[in-house]
Amino acid sequence: MTDEEYPLWAKSEKNTFDRLTASLQAHKVRLNCCDWLVGACSRKREYSSRRLTVGSAPTLKYPSNVICNQKYNIFTFIPLVLYEQFKFFLNLYFLVVAISQFIPEVRIGYLYTYWGPLGFVLVVTMIREALDDFRRYRRDKEANSQIYKKLTAVGIKNILSSDIRVGDLLFVEKNQRVPADMVLLRTADRSGSIFIRTDQLDGETDWKLRLAVPYTQALAADKELFALNASLFAEKPQKDIHSFIGTFSKTNEEGLQSEDPLSLQNALWASTVVASSSALGIVIYTGREMRSVMNTSQPKSKVGQLDLEINTLTKVLFTSVVALSILMMSIKGFTGPWYRYLVRFILLFSYIIPISLRVNLDMGKAAYSWMIQQDDEIPGTVVRSTTIPEELGRIVYLLTDKTGTLTQNEMVFKKIHLGTVSFASDTMDEVMTHVRDTYAVQTSSSSSSTPTQPAAITSRVKRTVVTRVHEAVKAIALCHNVTPVYEDVNAVGSGPEADQLVGAKCTYQASSPDEVALVTWTENIGLALVKRDQSSMQLTTPTGSCLSFSVLHIFPFTSESKRMGIIVKDETTDEIIFYLKGADVVMTSVVQYNDWLEEECGNMAREGLRTLVIAKKVLSEDQYKLFSNVHHQAQVSVENRAARVQAAVESLERDMQLLCITGVEDKLQADVRPTLEVLRNAAIKVWMLTGDKMETATCIAKSSQLVSRSQAIHTFRPISTRTDAHLELNMFRRRNDCALVISGESLEVCLKYYEHEFMELVCQCPAVVCCRCTPTQKADIVRLLRTHTGKPTCAIGDGGNDVSMIQAANAGIGIVGKEGKQASLAADFSITQFSFIARLLLVHGRNSYKRSASLSQFVMHRGLIITAMQVVFCSVFYFASIQLFPSFLMVGYATVYTMFPVFSLVLDVDVKPEIALTYPELYKELTKGRSLSFKTFFIWVLISIYQGSIIMYGALLLFDAEFIHVVAITFSALILTELLMVALTIRTWHWLMALAELFSLIIYLLSLLVLPDYFGECEVWLVGAFIKTENKEIQLFKTKLNS
Repeated sequence: MTDEEYPLWAKSEKNTFDRLTASLQAHKVRLNCCDWLVGACSRKREYSSRRLTVGSAPTLKYPSNVICNQKYNIFTFIPLVLYEQFKFFLNLYFLVVAISQFIPEVRIGYLYTYWGPLGFVLVVTMIREALDDFRRYRRDKEANSQIYKKLTAVGIKNILSSDIRVGDLLFVEKNQRVPADMVLLRTADRSGSIFIRTDQLDGETDWKLRLAVPYTQALAADKELFALNASLFAEKPQKDIHSFIGTFSKTNEEGLQSEDPLSLQNALWASTVVASSSALGIVIYTGREMRSVMNTSQPKSKVGQLDLEINTLTKVLFTSVVALSILMMSIKGFTGPWYRYLVRFILLFSYIIPISLRVNLDMGKAAYSWMIQQDDEIPGTVVRSTTIPEELGRIVYLLTDKTGTLTQNEMVFKKIHLGTVSFASDTMDEVMTHVRDTYAVQTSSSSSSTPTQPAAITSRVKRTVVTRVHEAVKAIALCHNVTPVYEDVNAVGSGPEADQLVGAKCTYQASSPDEVALVTWTENIGLALVKRDQSSMQLTTPTGSCLSFSVLHIFPFTSESKRMGIIVKDETTDEIIFYLKGADVVMTSVVQYNDWLEEECGNMAREGLRTLVIAKKVLSEDQYKLFSNVHHQAQVSVENRAARVQAAVESLERDMQLLCITGVEDKLQADVRPTLEVLRNAAIKVWMLTGDKMETATCIAKSSQLVSRSQAIHTFRPISTRTDAHLELNMFRRRNDCALVISGESLEVCLKYYEHEFMELVCQCPAVVCCRCTPTQKADIVRLLRTHTGKPTCAIGDGGNDVSMIQAANAGIGIVGKEGKQASLAADFSITQFSFIARLLLVHGRNSYKRSASLSQFVMHRGLIITAMQVVFCSVFYFASIQLFPSFLMVGYATVYTMFPVFSLVLDVDVKPEIALTYPELYKELTKGRSLSFKTFFIWVLISIYQGSIIMYGALLLFDAEFIHVVAITFSALILTELLMVALTIRTWHWLMALAELFSLIIYLLSLLVLPDYFGECEVWLVGAFIKTENKEIQLFKTKLNS
């Protein structure tokens, strides 16, 4: 139907409908635009994978490599500092009161009495924040100014760390920190391997082995990289520091393309340090996309729980002021300019929240910080955050790192068990004798027989203790991933012979300190590792002869497999042997049947030793060839590569010969056991968060007595689905009063599906051990504890991987140790050893909290008593909204007359340090927060009302004839009351307290004598104050005086 065919009324309806439709469509477009804008602003940053051409700059733009840890810049400094200050009700209240004094109708006193203290607090805060941010700026500038060498097509040029870009080819020298995430292309070592230190990334001080890409390592010179037709694929940036997926693609002259897999062994993460040789790599991630940055949270200003409680009390006081003002106006009557009188009443009673409260608290915190740093019992302690010393006195959960915090990360070989006989530290000389005798017999036999005879004889004769000791020691000396590093030999990579290295100074490096301890022990026994590369290994015997072995395959330790294996070939006998070592939980099903493995592992674990089960299997030539083919096919597969490789290795792990069990002790820090015992008696629950293996973490928890010997341990099995989490939580729920051991991956699954149920259960545990935790997971656990329990937490660590956890806790403590000062610099408190934490919490934490609670209540009492007197004064004189004391007396009352005695409460001690450490149960009372609560607050309110009323009514009744001097009389009584209250509150007198009391009293008496005119002016001021009010009030006042 055309438009002309519509009736007139229908045309009108149609036009209305068309306009409505057009309006809705336009509104929909606007909504879509708004939704897009909101989404663009709130969208999370998306990361993408990348393909880089070796030797060419990428076409896409990636983040810069500038390090910036500053909280402010020149534009945001003042707004952010003011926001941080005035977001609290206390400071905002002072600001509003100070602004109101610009209005003449409601002005009570002089402007300086309000703006002076507020301005002082703001200036001090700004100076402190500016200094802290300037220190961060200098540290960032130092890091960004580090110079590195960049390989270009025209040669090598220097480049600043901040100018590094994705795709750059960088040289990293020995002992130099890696500036960005890189893939290792070439090393100075001919084998293409280097060692790196990852202490600032994962908290482990052990050296990690990294391998260059084989194709680029084989090039004759570095410049040939620019002639390659090769590219590199890297996965999108992620937080996981324990994995990396990538490929290296190359095209040869014939145009055939091939790919090599890249893994974690080819990656160098930022913040790691090259420990051996030098490296050349290609940058794949910079700036915020680096692993270390993604695992670091931004620093936030911490606010103590005491400050929040005081903030709540000020809200209660303000509500009381408003209610009291409304009550006064109700009695006075809402006549005339009543709103002006109401505001004046509110301002008159505003002294109930004295602005000196914030000044006194900040000065008190500075005093506590100074006392902590001057304590000779905890030398080297530094307070980096002076805003939260009271938090140390209310800690309920202590979350600690393991490596370098509880332990020294120094392993010592303690015990070896062979089934029927065991050897400990006092009988190791017998092991040395057995090994020496074995090789002495073999040496004499080799002079009269063929080299293969000793092996043949050994396989036929009955295995005696001597042969079993020899086989166990030999297995320990071969089954590892340790590399000897020589300091006194030049050009070791060029291949000196083993006999040339015997006299040189050697240190062992490996990814695990356990392996270093085992190889060091075999060296002390007489079987020493002298040379090691990717394909061979050489040992020296007690007789001085050299044993050479070819390394055919290495199966590194993983948290999933919990074992490490190696296949070697004896160059003398051509015997191929598969050695395997690992945790007892996995080795039990691998070795031949025995009746002593489980029992002896349990015995060693109860002694706090880290156990390893070692086994071997002799392979025939055919068996090895079959395995090698299967293993190679699994390695080159694209799908399910890890599972296929593991299945190939497991085909060998059957019916292996059990050789021995070793026990290694990780040395604890000094006084760790008594410190943990003291903390446990203080009702502080200790959680250990570590990136180490579950077995290692469990052993340390037992040896440090974090978990008592009689306490049961529930080990959370690995889970990946919601069903698994539900079943495991039900099993854990049935265990009562047991410590929990859980991995970071299982923890993440539980928190994903059953966060509330899991936290409810885990908070009831006396101790918790979380292993394989990333830095981000550590911080998340701290935040979860704070959210679900509402209890104060404390985190302590010594490595860069602990920074996020330290910053997330209510109080963060850093230890200056082997892993550097990164944790110490980022922490609120820095100590030099773990045992200092007991005195820091139980003594200084207690004193800081008790003193701040007493100081804040006394300052509020000082304002409450004046407000009570003001209310009585206004009530007596027909609810006139006038001030009792002039402004200069109010300033003197809050400063020279009472400030020193009240502030001297920061020296008060309720319990001596020796008693606090001897009876840690006293700390339990502090965690309940009873020193500053609504109960104690209302007690002080009643005391203030009582004292203020007595002073005011007493002056009016007893000195009725001297009413004109009522201000001087009541003010003198007020000063004496405050001084007497301070004296009665002090529990342990200090000479400075007595001096403060005497000084304040003398100052006031001198003021009465030297400045009598000023006190005489009070009466004149009192009469003059009424002149500013309405005529009715003047008439009432004259009537009262005449009567």
